[in-house]
Parts: sequence; structure tokens; C-alpha cells
Amino acid sequence: MSNIRAKKSLGQNFLMHARTAERIADGAHIENQTVLEIGPGTGMLTKPLLARATHVVAIETDKALAEKLTETFASDISEKKLTLIVGDVRTFDTASITRPYALVANIPYYITGEIIRTFLTTKNKPTSITILVQKEVAERIARSKKESLLSIAVKTYGVPAYLFTVPRGAFVPAPSVDSAVLTITGIHMPFKNEQEETRFFEILRAGFAHKRKLLAGNLTAVAKKETISKAYTASNIPPKARAEDLSLSVWQNLVQNLSAVD
Repeated sequence: MSNIRAKKSLGQNFLMHARTAERIADGAHIENQTVLEIGPGTGMLTKPLLARATHVVAIETDKALAEKLTETFASDISEKKLTLIVGDVRTFDTASITRPYALVANIPYYITGEIIRTFLTTKNKPTSITILVQKEVAERIARSKKESLLSIAVKTYGVPAYLFTVPRGAFVPAPSVDSAVLTITGIHMPFKNEQEETRFFEILRAGFAHKRKLLAGNLTAVAKKETISKAYTASNIPPKARAEDLSLSVWQNLVQNLSAVD
């Protein structure tokens, strides 16, 4: 597939190191399981996934790439080890996968947050997510002491871990920054119902809306000052706290206390 060129419009960066692909497949722990692969590209990661999984469902938005993949993996497709879907994963119905599945993805950086949120909040959640992201994003989610809207969202549904760094030279064309493999395991539904989930993220988004403002000021968009004050006291939060200073457990207590006195 050496004659395939990356399309800037699709944000394509093809993984070209076979050893890196093997390490990603190993880190995904997908033995004897169904795998949903987003962005198979040239098939570099698809090969080791097929060697470990019982079935791989690969979604590729680029029709030219999909045609090449159909040729490359013709035997796997005929043996029904591989199902190749041409389309945008953002319109994919996760309910179409009837068995527990793991998500493995090498996607354009600009849709990283959207894809992570989509698969953590869908009803048919994956058992795990293993995804190539910008190194800085992986560090912010899994390593930083300062939280972000995305890091708290991820930790709400599962346990993130920074697996290893992937240098920009492992891709063609090389991106402007290094990447990292991020895994999210123990994925579950932490809310009793949709209303509780909606309320949690309404408060979370308000809290992170203006980074330079104190958290209490941001929260006035969703609660009265008196309510916020009572919730702060009940949650043992310092008056000058910022959204990034609160851990997941403190956020959970805050939301519970805001809802209790609201």
C-alpha cells in the first residue's frame, strides 16, 4: 500500500512501524475478543489485531484505503475474521456489535475527544479503549495532577493509563508532535439514570467553562451562590479552588451536594 497518500482533509497519519503496532495490540489485551478498529489506514495495526482477536470490525472513512484493505485482507474477510465498513465512525451504531468488544483506534487528533466521549457514553460501551492520541493529551488524562474536562470525564467511566510514547517518526506523514498510546479499562456506567448523568456533566462543563475564573464563579451559571456555598462546605472545597484542582471523587461529592440543596 506504498502508493497510498495521506489526505490532509482527513487528518491522516499512517502508522508504519510494525513493532509499534504489535505493542499496541499487546497493550489492548484483546485475546479471544471482538475488536472495533477505527481508522485501519494501511492495515499496519489490523494485522496484529487479527492475530489476537476472534473478530475485527474495522471502520475506514477513506474509500480508496478501504479498497486496498479489501485486497490485502481478502482471506480474513472471506473467513469472516474481518468485517470492513466504509463510513464515518461518528455515525456508527454501536448496538450493531452484539458481543462484548474492545475499541482500538488510530484516529485524527482533532476528533480524539469526541470519539472518547462517544464510546464512553454510548449504551453499548466497549470493555476497553486503546487509542493513539497526542502525547500531551495522554499525559493530561492519565498523568497530570491538574484535571481537565476530558480527564474527569474519562475517569468517571473508567481507569486511564499512559502505555508508551510513539515518536512522530513512526508515522507517514510525520505529525508535528509525538503521540502516545492511552488505554481506558474498567469501563462502566456510573450513573443511576440519564438525568443523573446529564446533571453531572452540566455542572462539570460549567465548572471548566472559564479556566481563569475560580470554580465558584463558574458554577453560578448552574446554581445560586448560596447553594454553591453550602455545597462547598459540605464537600470541603477551599473557596479559591479552580476546576482543575478537584479530583473525580471531590467532583462527585460536589455535584451530589449541589443537587441535594438546589
